[in-house]
Amino acid sequence: MGDSSKTSLQVEPSDAQATRFKMPVDSEQKATEFWLFSFAAPHMKAFHLSWFSFFCCFVSTFAAPPLLPLIRDNLNLTTTDIGNAGIASVSGAVFARVAMGTACDLVGPRLASASLILLTTPAVYCTSAINSASSYLLVRFFTGFSLASFVSTQFWMSSMFTPPKVGVANGIAGGWGNLGGGATQLIMPLVYELIHHIGSTSFTAWRIAFFIPGLMQTLSAIAVLALGQDLPNGNYRKLEKAGDKHKDSFGNVFYHAVTNYRAWILGLTYGYCFGVELTIDNIVAEYFYDKFNVNLRTAGMIAASFGLANIVSRPGGGFLSDWISTRYGMRGRLWSLWVVQSIGGVLCIVLGLMHNLSAAIAVMLLFSFFVQAACGFTFGVVPFVSRRSLGLISGMTGGGGNVGAVITQLIFFTGSRYSKETGITLMGVMILCCTLPILIIYFPQWGGMFCGPRADATAEDYYAAEWSDEEKAKGYHSQSVKFAENSVREGGRRRRPPLTVPVEATPTHV
Repeated sequence: MGDSSKTSLQVEPSDAQATRFKMPVDSEQKATEFWLFSFAAPHMKAFHLSWFSFFCCFVSTFAAPPLLPLIRDNLNLTTTDIGNAGIASVSGAVFARVAMGTACDLVGPRLASASLILLTTPAVYCTSAINSASSYLLVRFFTGFSLASFVSTQFWMSSMFTPPKVGVANGIAGGWGNLGGGATQLIMPLVYELIHHIGSTSFTAWRIAFFIPGLMQTLSAIAVLALGQDLPNGNYRKLEKAGDKHKDSFGNVFYHAVTNYRAWILGLTYGYCFGVELTIDNIVAEYFYDKFNVNLRTAGMIAASFGLANIVSRPGGGFLSDWISTRYGMRGRLWSLWVVQSIGGVLCIVLGLMHNLSAAIAVMLLFSFFVQAACGFTFGVVPFVSRRSLGLISGMTGGGGNVGAVITQLIFFTGSRYSKETGITLMGVMILCCTLPILIIYFPQWGGMFCGPRADATAEDYYAAEWSDEEKAKGYHSQSVKFAENSVREGGRRRRPPLTVPVEATPTHV
């Protein structure tokens, strides 16, 4: 996915840096190309570590639903018990994601991610010992905290890749991580059947099966800690000691995040793309099993197809967001996000009205593509909202996804007030309504969906406003200014200035 065309802001800054990195970088040392099948350090190595660790967390969090018919009968779970556990699995990550975003801003994505994953691993292993509805709810609640690793994944990619490539990097990392929601629908029934075939009873086999996602999660955390790197030029702690990076305070990071209305809107809209995805992961296998009378394996395969669409859908959203921005800038990113997510809402309504198995599967696959692509489009916008509070805003947006899942499951899929098909239809209506606030997102330097940019506004002024005059005098805002320079194409073709070469750069090719 490399891009052979380069602007002056995508050259290798100097001969020394050219030998230091295998990939071409910009003035922030962020990669200006995306080599999907490369493990080039530190950029592509961070990419593969981040998506795989998030993938393992997704497998662990949603390892229970594929085996739910067995667990339900074994523990005598009621519909209410199952619904409450489903809510618990995603509610724990609401505050964990916000905390993870703050941790990424303050200590870096490597340490923050590895610590969270290791801390939540015991809950996965403990699933093998549950014996009641309350213990089932608790292990799903604590395992769900691991989904906050999504925030470190998106933060890490935004720290490693230049603005024109951040959409595709975030999309693929998030999408491949979300594949865990589909992969676990295949992995857990197969592991269970293998253990059961060897000779274990049904009671024992499903419990032993949970050691597989637990082991995957443990090994991924160790890999992140041992092989990862926070930024292209090193880890946070080392850079702060050397004076190459300003150590920010929680108060400043928090203030600039919560006072930016764009972060709150994106958190709301993300609640009805990613939040819907989490909801479907929790209910889809049981839905097809009960409504269409398919067997456990078939229900698992159908459910897996929803999550496995992430291999192309969310990355596709990120790629298209970057591609559209080359012509229409940030306004194009916002329009495409609104259109794609609204189409997803319409398809969700249609899915709830299906009574034929084949038709339901076909609509579900279309729905999965649009709702997951909307997630990629969302994180094509998030990195531009703030530089100083990028981690916390990523956490607020990601946490919004979990809030949406909790609210949706609480209203439509807990108890017997609504059938699952009616709940799915009403969920589609909520998608359409909660996507509308995208219409009011406005960047003064780039514009919004219906209004162009202010004539006197610049990206440098927008990002520098997060720093005080005293901090600017000390040069703390320099990375924000470099990001603004590298974000030049977000103004669209008409506002793109003539190409210039930074004075500190020694271009090797253009």
